[in-house]
Order: sequence, then structure tokens, then C-alpha cells
Amino acid sequence: MINYGKEFIIDLHDCDPSTFNRKSIKKYFEELCDLIDMEREKLCWWDDHGLPPEEQETEPHLKGTTAVQFIKTSNVVIHTLDILKATYINVFSCKDFDENVVKKFSEKWFCGKTVNSQVIKRI
Repeated sequence: MINYGKEFIIDLHDCDPSTFNRKSIKKYFEELCDLIDMEREKLCWWDDHGLPPEEQETEPHLKGTTAVQFIKTSNVVIHTLDILKATYINVFSCKDFDENVVKKFSEKWFCGKTVNSQVIKRI
């Protein structure tokens, strides 16, 4: 069976929401990709940035930032939930990487605790 990569999924709780901004998340992607030797491509955002207050999300499970950092071998996706102080990260690549490095780096960056993580092999 041919291995087409893996996806590493991390749920971090009790994070520091001051890290949930575009500047910090962009820097997170830069440093993470350098750390696991991934070549960054386009970065896309979905959040309340620039929206008038009346159009911004207020529900705890919706208020936050979503970003997709495309990499040459697939993508890294992050969802932050400001009110819930949670960060959800997916790293998917056909190029191998060390998920323990991703986990430790992410916990440190967002000052959170991993409550769930798993690796899915893509075949």
C-alpha cells in the first residue's frame, strides 16, 4: 500500500487568546513551517478583521480566526476560538514531519494543553 502522507490533528485548550491574532498566527505558521521543513505558499484568512462590530461573531463556538497556510505538499489549518480559549490545528502533508515537534511547538506558542491529538495516515 502506498503512503500518501499524514494528517496530524491537535485540540489545544486553556490557550492564551492574546495569541489569536493575525500577526501571531502568521508568525506561528512561519516558524512551524521552518521547524518541520515545509515550504510555505499562499496564506488565507477568515475572521472578523475589518468588519463593523454589528457584523462580528459573538457566539463562543464561532468567534475566532481561521487560517489556511498552504504548503508545497498540502496545508496547515488553524481555527482559534477566542471566548473558549481553544485552538484546533491540522497539519496535512505528503512530506513526512515529526508530529511530536508540531505538538510541543504548538502548545508552547499558544500556551495551551493538548486534550486530543491523532495521526491519520493517508493511503
